[in-house]
Amino acid sequence: MSNNGISIQTLGLNKTFGAIQAVRNLDLEVASGGRFGFLGPNGAGKTTTVRMLSGLMKPTSGTATVLGMDIVQKAGEIKSMTGLLPETPGLYSKLSAIEFLEFIGALNNLEGESLRRRIDSLLTMLGLESRQDDLLDTYSSGMKQKVLVASTILHEPRLVFLDEPTSRLDPSAGALVKDLIHVLAEETETTFFICTHQTSFAEDACDIVGIINDGVLVTVGSPEEIVASTKTKDLEDAYLKIVGGQIDRSKLLAWR
Repeated sequence: MSNNGISIQTLGLNKTFGAIQAVRNLDLEVASGGRFGFLGPNGAGKTTTVRMLSGLMKPTSGTATVLGMDIVQKAGEIKSMTGLLPETPGLYSKLSAIEFLEFIGALNNLEGESLRRRIDSLLTMLGLESRQDDLLDTYSSGMKQKVLVASTILHEPRLVFLDEPTSRLDPSAGALVKDLIHVLAEETETTFFICTHQTSFAEDACDIVGIINDGVLVTVGSPEEIVASTKTKDLEDAYLKIVGGQIDRSKLLAWR
């Protein structure tokens, strides 16, 4: 089960839903220990790609390996060795943060003192230690998102899929998640595959970025390389130039 320094590799990966082709001929490599940002507008194919790579959905055609394992033949093994934080996850709101994380630990065959130390460390890191025994239905949406981030990395997966991980977080909590990604990637060689439409987060958190539009992977490179190739000032301008959506400011007030 060698992956030769590559955590994700796809070749001609496609997914169709009736007449809709959500992902088109995706060829992609993500290096082990890297922080890969998957940028694109809503409906571009980001979540569909993650669902295929994480073993939740079979591709229509093409092949892909995750941690050296085929995504169709080894879907169960992939699920056990990776972490997934979907865009709209669920929580058991009548559990406390500790109880929820103990439950997630049990699902991943973790128990005892090592599990409790891991939970204590994550809750402290995320600033939730003072509320750890409170029911989750008393938490704000940002606090719930922090607990979900903790649950995703609790079992120390080798690869983590994050789908819009900061969508419900305030700026300080978003910065904390970004720093957590950096630390884990550097100290544990965890690979991160991060779907987002927030260019600033991708620019700060990711070393490689891929931009997908209408199911097609348009470009891949470091944020600096993408900015340079598009002759723009930052990743946001590069993204808008690639996928569209730029405003002609000269015409903005033409009606006046």
